[in-house]
Amino acid sequence: MTQDTNPSNSKGKSKKASKTEMRRSARKFAVQAVYSWQMAGQPINEIEAQFRVDNDMSQTDIALFSEILRGVASNSAELDEAYAPFLDRSLDDLDPIERAVMRIGSFELIHRIEVPYRVVINESVDLAKVFGATESHKYVNGILDKLAQRVRMVEIRARHEANKK
Repeated sequence: MTQDTNPSNSKGKSKKASKTEMRRSARKFAVQAVYSWQMAGQPINEIEAQFRVDNDMSQTDIALFSEILRGVASNSAELDEAYAPFLDRSLDDLDPIERAVMRIGSFELIHRIEVPYRVVINESVDLAKVFGATESHKYVNGILDKLAQRVRMVEIRARHEANKK
């Protein structure tokens, strides 16, 4: 399931990736690694090592990849409980890719508050577009938007107040 996410390969150039591109690459690898962890149940350190060996991560924010992967694995029950109230189906009925994307988005909304909520949602929607079913990005967007309203209420209010001025 791994997909080449090295931004330089698509352009045929070997320029250094921007920080944004490196973080996006980390999230793409993370969704694949979380998916592998969910499906195979391997220890997270083995999955992380496998991804580092099997993929060119030179254009990837490896620290972010590791933080997301380990954070999702160690907080998966908390993350599932956070977004579950907004689902229209049971957790077990979620597509495994959607679940991996929801867990990553939930992790970033709850544990990486330095990342603006809109960035978290947009990045998660992009992951769902790349890896998920045809319409899953809309579902992911709706669920994470509702979660953001609960866990990032202060940030959202401040943004709305700033837009009124």
